Amino acid sequence: MERDTDFWSAYLLCLCIFLVGTLVLVLGRKVYVVRPPQGSIITDAFRVIWMMIKNRKMDAAKPSYQAGLGKSSNLRWDDHFVEEVKRALIACQVFCFYPIYWVVYGNFSNNFVTQAGQMSGHGIPNDLMQNFDPIAIIVFLPLVDQVLMPTLRKHKIPFPPINRIVAGFWIAALAMVYAAVIQHFIYQAGPCYGHPLCEAATGADGVIRGNNIHIASQTGAYMLIGLSEIFASVTGLEYAYTKAPPSMKSFVQSMYLLTNAFGSAISEALNPLLYDPAIQWMFVGLAIASFVAGCIIWILFHHLNAHEDDMNALDQDYDKDPTLRRSSVHGDRTVGLHESEKV
Repeated sequence: MERDTDFWSAYLLCLCIFLVGTLVLVLGRKVYVVRPPQGSIITDAFRVIWMMIKNRKMDAAKPSYQAGLGKSSNLRWDDHFVEEVKRALIACQVFCFYPIYWVVYGNFSNNFVTQAGQMSGHGIPNDLMQNFDPIAIIVFLPLVDQVLMPTLRKHKIPFPPINRIVAGFWIAALAMVYAAVIQHFIYQAGPCYGHPLCEAATGADGVIRGNNIHIASQTGAYMLIGLSEIFASVTGLEYAYTKAPPSMKSFVQSMYLLTNAFGSAISEALNPLLYDPAIQWMFVGLAIASFVAGCIIWILFHHLNAHEDDMNALDQDYDKDPTLRRSSVHGDRTVGLHESEKV
């Protein structure tokens, strides 16, 4: 639309899509599960974290632990709240490696577009190829949800969140390997070889064309990026939501999204490498970084898979027991008072 009409038509299409999405949110507001506002408990969360650091023990902030030491247990929170904060910290630890993934993921909308411009387009705009990323998600997501996961469950093969995140990092690494291979073949093709878009590529119409390698060969890189997004990005959002305390879900998810900003900052630092032929080795470096990051995540956090159901069960207790919700807001003074309210 931008090429054949004008920019206004392309922007208008995007506006219409966002209006449709907004309309769906507004019309569906009555069917959402919405917890009532409970006020900010961020201050208490940081106090709990400070007590954990000061005592070098995760359970040190629990009133029951303090009472066991003979100290005052007159705290603003209860044991359940401390468990929720521990869950939030676990989620944030996993997110520390996500900036590397976002650097890899961001290539589909910048460096891959540039790479496509160095190839023979055959009438296909180089920025049109990035649509294969959402197409891959549309194709693979139902297959993963309706075929892969049920098959694994049927054969009792576990595929918990940490494993899925690791798989996403490794698939992203494969996408970078694919891009590096394509870049290699671009340099092997004429008319410009290692210097794409040179003067020899200028046609009779004055348009500079890329080297003689079909732009469609780049599709695999976009498909792999889309598949990695299903495992790494979607699972990361799931992990941020399920592991965050009920009253801190927005905060923990914002921390997850903040990793995207760090990824963008790293991408900016890599800008000096965006020239031929260094960009090929940048793809190789990102492939190695993504693979190694996935390995480190597995080494550091795979033990959390064994506690997945226990951590998620805390939300069920929260929803079923109204005293837990009152304690998060007002803060029961002692565990004994909390238990008496239950009775």
